Amino acid sequence: MGVACKEGVILASEKRVTLGYLVVSKTGKKVFRITDGIGAACAGLIGDMQILTRELAAYTRLFELENGRRISVRAAAKMLSSILFQRRFFPYFTQTIVGGVDEEGPGVYTLDPFGSVLPDKYAAVGSGAELATGVLEASYNDGLSIDECRDLVLKAMRAALARDALSGNGIDLLILTGEGIKEESLAT
Repeated sequence: MGVACKEGVILASEKRVTLGYLVVSKTGKKVFRITDGIGAACAGLIGDMQILTRELAAYTRLFELENGRRISVRAAAKMLSSILFQRRFFPYFTQTIVGGVDEEGPGVYTLDPFGSVLPDKYAAVGSGAELATGVLEASYNDGLSIDECRDLVLKAMRAALARDALSGNGIDLLILTGEGIKEESLAT
């Protein structure tokens, strides 16, 4: 999931990796740092997430070297959209949330496997998305501080983990503010 607040963006994911009803791993990483101000949270196939986020990180770095400035969150989401659209006939099996902080402020974008880009204040993807979105819709407001946003994200994640059998085994957080990125890993 990704949630924007007045001070930044929090990206979060659970750690369970499943194949059908088989738990393949309890320590999967589904939240990724792209640049110093942008991250991604994913649901779907781990291999696709890893290659997709590495490719996006490489392209954003090239942008920064060629242009002498940081890429915006919106531009990074559009760049990822182009990567996904190029693979539309053999798509990456992942839903992705790109979030971060730039000169325009905090931003969250949801992308589907074909490259659609949807900006929003908060988003959830994956098997627990419906449960998490219900909690987010009930409690989200634009004036949340980063600490209040973190509490809301954890509440939404825990609601999904409690009822979704395909999710669990901990929570990874990527907290993006104007001061940088902080990563946290919590047991559930």
